[in-house]
Amino acid sequence: MQTAQPPLESPQKQKAAPIAWALWSVGVLAYAVAVLHRTSFGVVGLDAVHRFDASAGILASFTVLQLLVYAGLQIPVGLLLDRVGPRWMVAGGALLMAAGQALMAVSTDVGTAVAARVMVGAGDAMTFISVLGIVATWFPGRYVPVVTQLTGQLGQLGQVLSAIPLVALLHGPGWGTAFGSAAALGVLMAVLAVAFLRNGPSRADVPSLRETGTNLTEAWRHPGTRLGLWSHFVTQFSSNTFALMWGYPYLVSGQGMRPSAASTLLTLFVLVNVVSGPFIGRLVARYPLRRSWLVLGIVALNVSAWTVVLAWPPPAPSWLLVLLVLCVAPGGPGSMIGFDYARTFNPPGRQGTATGIVNVGGFCASLVTILLIGLVLDALSPPGEFTPGAFRAAWTVQIGIWVIGVAGVLRTRALARRRLALDQR
Repeated sequence: MQTAQPPLESPQKQKAAPIAWALWSVGVLAYAVAVLHRTSFGVVGLDAVHRFDASAGILASFTVLQLLVYAGLQIPVGLLLDRVGPRWMVAGGALLMAAGQALMAVSTDVGTAVAARVMVGAGDAMTFISVLGIVATWFPGRYVPVVTQLTGQLGQLGQVLSAIPLVALLHGPGWGTAFGSAAALGVLMAVLAVAFLRNGPSRADVPSLRETGTNLTEAWRHPGTRLGLWSHFVTQFSSNTFALMWGYPYLVSGQGMRPSAASTLLTLFVLVNVVSGPFIGRLVARYPLRRSWLVLGIVALNVSAWTVVLAWPPPAPSWLLVLLVLCVAPGGPGSMIGFDYARTFNPPGRQGTATGIVNVGGFCASLVTILLIGLVLDALSPPGEFTPGAFRAAWTVQIGIWVIGVAGVLRTRALARRRLALDQR
């Protein structure tokens, strides 16, 4: 059975104007810098332990904190995006992250570092959906799925900036110079955003505060928006959990891999993300009636790979772990399908709000999964050590998240079809 078809754009095969690509390039650069800020603390973990005299557990909780801030601000940021447009949102997010990195540069205690990461998380929350707003405003509809995927994948190059030049500055001039340089880069990005970004002609009618509240209500009530949220929820969490927190420890402690081999697999993980993103985007653009089936197919790929790996007594053979990476990594690009639902089921004036709602899904699911895996590991492992058996049990918490997510997709898909049928009468 086909997925409900939303009202699509004109079938005319318009070309994207050069200004669209120019604005998008600035937006992607802003997002890459945001990813640099997002991942900067993760690459300085050992140095942070000595600087703040804190346990590894306390420092690991910063990842959960950042996810909480990021997810919690998505709907407010989406509402604000519809009011002020992407130009000022990108610039404001860059300044907020720059302020957080400047605070981190001078911090010497955990409390100050926590405040700095909250500021970085808040600025990060303002950036991605604002760049998606640029894509939706300036590009013809047939371009949007592919350009959205490219935005997400090219932005991940910010991880390279945090892993190489930031670490080089940290081990050279020192902590203050490293984070101070990141702060300066954020300020530069804010200047570029103000100088070059434009909100577009659709920003002429800025909604009032009352209309903003109505937009939130209408965006949430539309089952197409909720279908986007559940699609994002069920595709992203396994990939995020693996990449942000538990993938490397699992490969090393749970599967007995050498650290260098585990790092190679994580590099492969990033490459699969980059390669699969445009392919998924093309499928979405070519087969908009099959988007939900693509979502469910990606979930089935995830579930199948994890089922085989967890059923295999550790350590699993290397080829099987490579297969796991190949099957789990597309979940990140797959979650972008949720944003296409937000775009096609909502009018331009509330697409920022709808995008913010969708973006909550995957990060909330990731947060819950990361916490549950941590709780299981603490319960089943001796202090300071993660055993293969504990990891094997811990990863099974994904089952509940998959069940909830798939049920949400199936339910809201049926409601979206029914709503579309009523609208077409």
